[in-house]
Amino acid sequence: MRNLIFSCMFLLSAALASAQTGGSLESIGSALNSGDVTALSKFFADNVEISIQDKEQTYPKAKAAEVIRSFFGSNHPKSFNQVHKGSSRANSDQYCIGHLMADNGTYRVYLYLKVAGSNLLIQEMRFDKE
Repeated sequence: MRNLIFSCMFLLSAALASAQTGGSLESIGSALNSGDVTALSKFFADNVEISIQDKEQTYPKAKAAEVIRSFFGSNHPKSFNQVHKGSSRANSDQYCIGHLMADNGTYRVYLYLKVAGSNLLIQEMRFDKE
């Protein structure tokens, strides 16, 4: 009986960790959908590479939030639609590709996410106008 309880607790914690990682990608998509920089920046790695229309630079977490806030200020998001997601073969890092509909047009969004335990951290964001 003791082994059964231990096994159930182990499976439950593994399921919760898995759900938390999946939830993170959903939370990132939701933050992009609403233009919520505060929610989005919770997923930023210590340094984030941001590319907006071929202007590419790596920023510390706080500065990256300012850059995205400025971008969203000029391109107010209406919706975000995830088109594709996957993981790298070499490790468990993930990527996501989607479309951000903004007031002044549509942007193709590329995200590269580093898996840290049961969390996803955004290491790279790219916004290309379509």
